[in-house]
Amino acid sequence: MTEGTLVIAGLGPGHDALITPEVTKALAVATDVIGYIPYVARIPPRPGLNLIASDNRVELERAQHALQLAVEGRRVVVVSSGDPGVFAMASAVFEALEAGPAPWRDLDIRVLPGITAMLAAAARCGAPLGHDFCAINLSDNLKPWALIEKRLRLAVEADFAMGFYNPRSNARPEGFGRALRLLQQLCDDQRPIIFARAVSTEAEAINILPLQKATPEMADMRTVVLLGSSATRLIERPGKPPLVYTPRSVP
Repeated sequence: MTEGTLVIAGLGPGHDALITPEVTKALAVATDVIGYIPYVARIPPRPGLNLIASDNRVELERAQHALQLAVEGRRVVVVSSGDPGVFAMASAVFEALEAGPAPWRDLDIRVLPGITAMLAAAARCGAPLGHDFCAINLSDNLKPWALIEKRLRLAVEADFAMGFYNPRSNARPEGFGRALRLLQQLCDDQRPIIFARAVSTEAEAINILPLQKATPEMADMRTVVLLGSSATRLIERPGKPPLVYTPRSVP
């Protein structure tokens, strides 16, 4: 039997030009590509390649399926958008691996990084993450809302710039509003907030405004939200979008 492999790969934020050559090479030799439906749809079909798409609520089952196929000798690639280690499939695969049968641990498993949405959005706007920052997943599907609120308060206290993933969905329409109201209470009026939707795709939209003018409807599940620290600045440019950056030094 051919020795199987498992690659967990990031497809970047959306445009094919932002997929790394390493990931492209792994996809070229894969026998099976497994992932969430819209991510698998980005992979061109070819003879000998099985495309296995599933819903976004079955991450653990998807990981188990991928591990089992690899044990059977397949060259499996599990795809995520952005980076697979940032709120994506790498953690799910290792969760399945830890609880799974012993043969899974003998597999050749590699994680191939990708450009995550937070970094792609920051690059579009300047350098809002130019100093210390943190990333917070605002979904309460796998953790209690009280923990999200605690982390928001502590991030504001530490004066981090912040990146928010999964801000608002049809299933969770209220959570981002709660987070936004809390941040508006804790932060100064003019701190810049960036709503970056579908970065690097034809549907890309960037909205930069003061935090106090932000509303929940400005975000959806294709949006990553960046909030500056108290030191983050805007450089206005006539006829062009402003540049946002956080200085490298702290007074």
